[in-house]
Amino acid sequence: MASQKKVAETPAPAAVRPSILPIDAGPVQELGREVDLKAFRDMLLIRRFEEKAGQLYGMGLIGGFCHLYIGQEAVVVGMQLASKEGDQVVTGYRDHGHMLACGMDPRGVMAELTGRRGGYSKGKGGSMHMFSREKNFFGGHGIVGAQVSLGTGFAFANRYRKTDNVCLTYFGDGAANQGQVYESFNMASLWKLPVIYIIENNRYAMGTSVARATAQPDLSKRGASFNIPGELVDGMDVRAVKAAGDRVLSYCRSGEGPYILEMKTYRYRGHSMSDPAKYRTREEVEKVRIESDPIEQSRARILANGWVDEDALKKMDADVRKIVNEAAEFATYDPEPDASELYTDILR
Repeated sequence: MASQKKVAETPAPAAVRPSILPIDAGPVQELGREVDLKAFRDMLLIRRFEEKAGQLYGMGLIGGFCHLYIGQEAVVVGMQLASKEGDQVVTGYRDHGHMLACGMDPRGVMAELTGRRGGYSKGKGGSMHMFSREKNFFGGHGIVGAQVSLGTGFAFANRYRKTDNVCLTYFGDGAANQGQVYESFNMASLWKLPVIYIIENNRYAMGTSVARATAQPDLSKRGASFNIPGELVDGMDVRAVKAAGDRVLSYCRSGEGPYILEMKTYRYRGHSMSDPAKYRTREEVEKVRIESDPIEQSRARILANGWVDEDALKKMDADVRKIVNEAAEFATYDPEPDASELYTDILR
């Protein structure tokens, strides 16, 4: 038997940044100065808001479940940069980032987290159940996968009303195994509904890795039997997300039907605030932070392009922290809802 030589791995070219992706993410479209700065600020607002929400939860000011979006900011920010007014957004329970990216007031979002009168659902919905008709954000849903059927329904309404609006329907890798997801896929494909199914694959459904729970780990292929095209996207790079969003939104608006985007992303915190995340190592999390953090990638790119200097970015961070601190202050001292609110906004 011939001896085998050990072949050294070819190092990646200097122009290719490290990534958590096991795929070739392909070329990305540069955003330009204004869009790059907006993307950075929007992601930073989500990061600082979620950090503050974690603090308030630890202080006992936020009750119930609380699922943070830290690490996944580029997904919703990139898709919102590609969308237009009139497009709907619906998601699951890791939803605060989606609300902020849609333009909802941080004060109202934080006040809902603390159960206050000024919250988006008058303090009655909490972390997982708030919406804004004005911003076309329709939740925030606590039942795993339930929003996929709703997003398909919004897409049906768009087609019925003959608008060119598209529903951006977000769900996670765990929800991708739910039965109603595939019922929705079938209907959406059959009627060529304008919906993008955005699978935020953060590697762990609660505490179980995708590799251990999913027979077909390439979730972009989940629509194959329904003739729904799909693709993998580097969900840690806002440029890649926006480029995919631009292409696919155009596809859906033209009447071609639904599309699946699997966003390969990563959450730094546990599944919820009560999850110690012992199913992965600190080294794994730190490696992603160092190599693929969406905000740090954006910061480095902005500085390398000379859009602004480090002092300007520090000022932007300070401004964002001020907004978040004011939201936390409001959410701490705003009155709780009156007891009479128990009998409003309910079906009879």
